[in-house]
Amino acid sequence: MSQEFEIRNKVAESGLVNFDLTYLVPKGERIGIDLKDFLFMETILKEKDFREKVSALDIKEYRDSYIYIYNSADAIVPLWAYFLLTAQLTDVAKKIVFGSREDLEIILMHNAIQTYDFDQLRGKRILVKGCSEHEIPENAYIELVEQLKPIVKSLMFGEACSNVPIFKN
Repeated sequence: MSQEFEIRNKVAESGLVNFDLTYLVPKGERIGIDLKDFLFMETILKEKDFREKVSALDIKEYRDSYIYIYNSADAIVPLWAYFLLTAQLTDVAKKIVFGSREDLEIILMHNAIQTYDFDQLRGKRILVKGCSEHEIPENAYIELVEQLKPIVKSLMFGEACSNVPIFKN
C-alpha cells in the first residue's frame, strides 16, 4: 500500500505575512549618563563645576549613540543643567532623552513605528512575531495595532504554528 504524500507548507500557502518588530529597533549603542557624576559630592550642583565637567566630556564617545540621562542621586537638579548637557551632546548623538534605558527604548520604538511605511501590509493577513531576540517595549505592540488595524485584513500574534487571532476586517 504505497500512497504518495505531498509535503505542503500550509503556512506559506496561507498568505500570512510575518512581521517582526525587532526589524524596527534602531541600531546603535545605548549609553546612560548619570547626573550624580556631575555633582559636587554627588549631591550638590555647583554651576561652575557642573559646566566644567560637561565641557570636559569626550563627546566622541557618544557619536551615533542613543543617550538616556538620569539622576540616581537624591539631589535637586535645575532644568538648565539638562539643557547644558544636551547641548553638549546633541551634535553627535542620534537621540537624547531624560529617563531610564526603558524610557529610551519606548521613545525609539515610538519614533520607528510612527515613521515606518506600513502601506505594503495593506489588505494582508499579518502575523506579528511573539518571541524575539531583542526586548520590545509593550507599548510598541499597542502602537503597532493602532497602525495596522485600519489597513490590514487580519492580525494575529505569536508563531505560525501557534498564534492568537486579534481581529479580522
